[in-house]
Amino acid sequence: MRNLNEHIAREANKEDGCTGRFWEGRFKSQALFDECAVLVCMAYVDLNPIRAKMDTTPETSKHTSIRNRIQALIKGEQPKNRMYFVGSHRQRMPKGVAYSLFDYCELVDSTGRCVREDKADYLEHHHSPILERLGLDTEQWP
Repeated sequence: MRNLNEHIAREANKEDGCTGRFWEGRFKSQALFDECAVLVCMAYVDLNPIRAKMDTTPETSKHTSIRNRIQALIKGEQPKNRMYFVGSHRQRMPKGVAYSLFDYCELVDSTGRCVREDKADYLEHHHSPILERLGLDTEQWP
């Protein structure tokens, strides 16, 4: 990794006319100590294409886990290569995120609607709620 990083840093620095480590000051590591922190991080990542104006809704955003999860849900499957949402942590549960996919979709939808001056974009308020857009009713799913 050191050798790869060094090459990238030299090339990027040459292009930008600067010096220093490639990742210096750009990215930070954040420890996620509990499930709440994991869910917030997941929602943040799933909303990045909206904030970057690459897409308008989470369910249509390419290369996001929420789109992958929703597509699997519609097919009545669990998503491949993703940890499952298994519901309440009070239930006897298999390994997975102690949260429901429906609640997670609503978390992403409501977070994406938050308008802040320091954020580039957000989910437009004229969009109906995500579960309504998907035609999903929580009563029909276990």
